[in-house]
Amino acid sequence: MGKIALVFAGQGAQKPGMGKEIAENSRTAAEIIARADEIRPGTSRQCFEASQEELSQTRNTQPCVYTVDFEMAAVLAENGIRADMVAGYSLGELAALAYSGALTFEEGLRLVERRGMLMQKAADEWDTGMVAVLKLSDETVEKICERYDGVFPVNFNCQGQITVAGIREQLQELITDVKEAGGLARILEVSGAFHSPFMSKAADSFAEVLEETQIDEPVIPVFSNRTSGIYGGSAEETRQLLVQQISNPIRWQKIIENMITLGADTFVEVGPGTALTKMIKRISKDVEMLHVEDLSSLNETIERIKNNG
Repeated sequence: MGKIALVFAGQGAQKPGMGKEIAENSRTAAEIIARADEIRPGTSRQCFEASQEELSQTRNTQPCVYTVDFEMAAVLAENGIRADMVAGYSLGELAALAYSGALTFEEGLRLVERRGMLMQKAADEWDTGMVAVLKLSDETVEKICERYDGVFPVNFNCQGQITVAGIREQLQELITDVKEAGGLARILEVSGAFHSPFMSKAADSFAEVLEETQIDEPVIPVFSNRTSGIYGGSAEETRQLLVQQISNPIRWQKIIENMITLGADTFVEVGPGTALTKMIKRISKDVEMLHVEDLSSLNETIERIKNNG
């Protein structure tokens, strides 16, 4: 076996009951959930009992997914499985940084809570949304977006899959353009144009929050959504990249390709859902994909890694 890479789920992965089964069967997981409740009362209730509608409100999504992401990674560590490198999708990047030691779990949760509130506030100022565009090249999608002044390609997920963010009225017109170009377009259930210039105010406000946050050098490589490269280690660089990430595109495909180049051959998605697993399978057929979101997937992942070790 080569190197193990953990990838931390982002917004959109949330689902009712997430994290509950493992928290009921692992002392480590239960302790993390309890720590989350101390920082943000009600986090466990939302993760375990809230409706999809409640969980999908950005101010709730981000701290809840962060907590479950970290919970799953901690339970893997409890079972002797640790990552050689990590990356996180959007808010998942903060969970990756916490796992790496750059942030404490508690500081990461405080940051994610503030981040979610600021992004929700920015989203409420505009009638914006996001659309997943499938079956078209990056270049084709970028050219289509150039026809509009309020639409931007924001998440470069894998070959033939890009997320576009912008003004809803213009997105409706873009959907027609996408279909005429031979692609498919699907409206995403999100409340704003994340990772686009519409989030500039949120990014500026988040910079102020980060100035008050203790940030240490990661003990393992963490890949940046903004650059697709490894964080350099300085606190100031980390702050800048986290600020820029909010209003700039995610280069997810390039991140995964860079991790593979550095020897990652086993990827484990931690957190609710398998969205990242599906993306990575499209990026490379030469790596093993596993995930951890409940007891069944946890046990399977542990067995597969230990048998291949």
